Amino acid sequence: MVDDYAREVTSRLDRLTALARDGGLDAAVEIVADAVAAGGVVHAFGTGHSEAFAMEVAGRAGGLIPTNRVALRDTVLRGHHTVDELYGSPPLERDPDIAADLFATVTREPADVFVVASNSGVNGSVVGLALLAQEAGHRVVAVTSLEHTAAVEPKHPSGRRLSEIADVVIDNTAPYGDATLTALGDVTVGAVSSITSAYIAQLLTVLASARLVERGQEAPLYVSANVPGGDDHNRALEERYGDRIRRGA
Repeated sequence: MVDDYAREVTSRLDRLTALARDGGLDAAVEIVADAVAAGGVVHAFGTGHSEAFAMEVAGRAGGLIPTNRVALRDTVLRGHHTVDELYGSPPLERDPDIAADLFATVTREPADVFVVASNSGVNGSVVGLALLAQEAGHRVVAVTSLEHTAAVEPKHPSGRRLSEIADVVIDNTAPYGDATLTALGDVTVGAVSSITSAYIAQLLTVLASARLVERGQEAPLYVSANVPGGDDHNRALEERYGDRIRRGA
């Protein structure tokens, strides 16, 4: 099963590599590069395991400094919701009404863009935030499983999926249900969306940074805080963006 899972993962990474090499990510790369060049911030959002995608985009060594991780917990930390609501049932990520409260916690400027990840692409908070971002004039890039989202019904009152809203859609190549191996009978194991989405996040970072340099513009990148001078380098660049970027635990 180790070899089977390795094939499932590497075959998808190979597909994404070919897509990037052939220019299939260029539209998303341009959105990110244009935003950074204009002094904008990339706001990354995902719920559940897709929050790992937002963490891959925002605030890590080798990543773009003008990035901000948006999380449902912001409605508790910076809004009026309670911890009980955050971890209640049904999950807050399915509530379309939470999107407005979450969006209100994001400090934005016109050049900012949103990159939203959701494997299913149908939960109310994800779809709602993407709609609000677009209504406010921001470009939206979606990372989702096109196979999964086509097989499930939208949960947002608009009746729309994330893939039907975003300006640019990137398929994370995960199958319906995310897991890939069926050798255990009725139980499927071996999810891949976190791995492929993290790879997409890094491809966007690498290619957008390269695009900026090709234009003769600065690619403001993080240095690891765990190397000498890293903190000073990072703080000097972070100050440009004020409270539009948040670096919490």
